[in-house]
Amino acid sequence: MAHEIASIAYTNEDCWHGLGNKLPANQSIEVWQQQAGMDFRINEAEVLYSVSGGDGLHLKTNPDNKVLFRSDTFAPLSVVSKRYKVVQPAEVMEFWRDLVSAGNLELETAGVLKGGKKLWALAKTGQETVLKGNDKVKAYLLLATSCDGTLCTTAQFTSVRVVCNNTLQMAVGDSGGAVKVPHSTQFDPQQVKQALGLGLSSWETFVTDMRQLADRKINKFEAMNYLINVLGDRLVPLNEQPNSKAIQSVYALFNGSGKGSDIASASGTAWGLLNGVTEYVDQHRRARSTDHRLDSAWFGPGAVIKEKAFHEAMKLAA
Repeated sequence: MAHEIASIAYTNEDCWHGLGNKLPANQSIEVWQQQAGMDFRINEAEVLYSVSGGDGLHLKTNPDNKVLFRSDTFAPLSVVSKRYKVVQPAEVMEFWRDLVSAGNLELETAGVLKGGKKLWALAKTGQETVLKGNDKVKAYLLLATSCDGTLCTTAQFTSVRVVCNNTLQMAVGDSGGAVKVPHSTQFDPQQVKQALGLGLSSWETFVTDMRQLADRKINKFEAMNYLINVLGDRLVPLNEQPNSKAIQSVYALFNGSGKGSDIASASGTAWGLLNGVTEYVDQHRRARSTDHRLDSAWFGPGAVIKEKAFHEAMKLAA
């Protein structure tokens, strides 16, 4: 496979790095499930191990664990505790049925990562804002889960900056704009929707934050200090930073080479500096594959970097 993204479907906008199956608008949940590569079940079986004895090899079972595998290819996905509650691909897609049919949300992208170990779907909420210079930012809801223990079933509000397709989780309030369901408990989609509050009142707070960042002018000294706080070691001099290449790369994106860096809202501002970090993480940071970059940017180390970058930017704007 040329790319390690197992399968992805999208509509309206180009999807991640132009990969995937493009769908016409207003497709059924069943079509989305098939085109996104989620038309399989996650099955489970006993974990067996071999023991060498005097009379040959013997197969034993481990009563505390189970192996999860795909129903279509029988490919193994993970070994987990017997108590691990699996969220099926069909459940991920079914989560959206009433939201889409009621017209509250519009599915835009869905896919399978790492051969089926992670499943996700992204939908537009219909809310958006325009910052100075016609810098459009849209609100989305992301639902994702894993079957390898690396991610709780997570529903989180996410923003997408249209000019560069950068993504940023809405870090609003104590919940961080997310509802997380550990795999030790049963996934209840109605409870998750209720906990989210799909009116997305947090969007107004996030818009206020973005406007503050767009109004805060940043000089070179402040920019480099910010980047050291986010990507480097504040106890080490600039010329000795262990992550100096990343710092210089992000500064270059902020200083004119980044997508949309010349827009009024971003040029020389804290908003532009934050988007330098998000563009670096989403599109330039070294990764083994597009699959790994997307996984990192939304759920892994890249997501942690972006969250830290947002909080440090808000300190500048305070």
